[in-house]
Amino acid sequence: MNIKDAKEQIKNAVTAYLTKDELGRYIIPPHKQRPVFLMGPPGIGKTAIMEQIASELGIGLLSYSMTHHTRQSALGLPLIKHTTYQGKEYDVSEYTMSEIIASVYDMMETSGIQNGILFLDEINCVSETLTPIMLQFLQYKVFGKHEVPAGWIVVTAGNPPEYNHSVREFDIATWDRLKRVDVDPDFEAWKEFAYVSGVHNAIMTYLEIKKGNFYKVETTVDGKSFVTARGWDDLSQMIQLYEQHKIPVDERLISQYLQNRQIAQDFSVYYDLYLKYKSDYQIQEILSGRASGEIKARARRAKFDERYALLGLLLNAVMAEMRKAVETEDILSELLKLLKEKKPYMTTRESAAAALHELYRREREAYDNGISAKSLSREKQTQLIRIMQLLQKESELVQKSASEQPFEVIKRDFNRRVAGFQQTAQDVSASTSNMFRFGDEVFPGGQELTILVTELTVNPYSARFISEYRVEEYFIHDKELLFHQRQIDILSEIKSLDIDE
Repeated sequence: MNIKDAKEQIKNAVTAYLTKDELGRYIIPPHKQRPVFLMGPPGIGKTAIMEQIASELGIGLLSYSMTHHTRQSALGLPLIKHTTYQGKEYDVSEYTMSEIIASVYDMMETSGIQNGILFLDEINCVSETLTPIMLQFLQYKVFGKHEVPAGWIVVTAGNPPEYNHSVREFDIATWDRLKRVDVDPDFEAWKEFAYVSGVHNAIMTYLEIKKGNFYKVETTVDGKSFVTARGWDDLSQMIQLYEQHKIPVDERLISQYLQNRQIAQDFSVYYDLYLKYKSDYQIQEILSGRASGEIKARARRAKFDERYALLGLLLNAVMAEMRKAVETEDILSELLKLLKEKKPYMTTRESAAAALHELYRREREAYDNGISAKSLSREKQTQLIRIMQLLQKESELVQKSASEQPFEVIKRDFNRRVAGFQQTAQDVSASTSNMFRFGDEVFPGGQELTILVTELTVNPYSARFISEYRVEEYFIHDKELLFHQRQIDILSEIKSLDIDE
């Protein structure tokens, strides 16, 4: 299965394991909850989906790479305990609490979050001395005498033997106690994650053209040659920072992340072309509906690679604005709920200041606890920070306005922000309409319009924006796409009919 399906499988398992009956007992007792084993090649995004699951479920996440652990750090250190059995004294060997188990308790103490995921990566690549301990842990979730706390689900991950010569095969008894999920590289599944995490548009358009270069592991005379999803993601972040600081992006940088010489060279050439297209095509002019005849003529003459880069530039500009709009809407909606909650207490400047301070304190606590538990996505972190900033600004406005009722001051400022957001949403809708009109004029009836519809649908931010702020041109072309697909399906069904059967 792909990484998206694997995420749903694991998320569903965690949800089931955390389910309690009417008496507060786990329906599946903790010792009966099979650890999940996520099997897949390196750099495919296994850690990333664990972060997403923890964020979406609002639980903690503690991650360890087991190849970095020794027998002592995993099991704990030996100690001698003095005890008495049937009137006789004995010295009994025990172990201190494992560093891993102790970390779970530390997170529970500091964050206040009692449920979580203990994620142990590279579990089948541990040292020979650690192997028996890990096998025991997988079966009983115990290091020494110390169990994983109830409410913490064990999820593990490992690489197939063909990717790592250090892999140790599990026996049937161990596999029979695990919930195994196999995952394979899949660009289409990764693409949705890439849109959310903001992967650079040059990478997105390049991989759309050359999907075979998304994930590749080869053995050559010079050793292993590979490109992984992690490599593309990390390269994306570095390209964005280089561009921000106006540092040239060259093949030397690219090859540090794409460790396949041919693909690194190929993407380097494409990136230079991408920058040229970005400079030549006046994207904002197109989105404002003022594309020149020269630009339209060039687009008509362009080869597919150049056309796809142009579409990527247009989509990137539109979807970036859609994302900002959706995130702003979420922030304003959350702020509205908070302000309504405290409205009855905002009768004076002092009481309003106290109420706003209490809201700020709560948001700060949620942020700090989420950071401690590693259960906040980057998007949620940004939302909480911006809400805290807005609460501070509202407090400043109340303090400066001595003659007005405090809530009226807050209400007026909030309405101003809403009006600004509504204007932004209208502008983004207009840009999207202009993008489709440009496509209709330059690529009438072409697959380019299908690409626009498809990419806007795949991106969760643009899909949501379009559903809330109806862009007629999108729905017109979406219906045409669905009608065309239905024609293909009908023709396929007709071809499959055999009158002799």
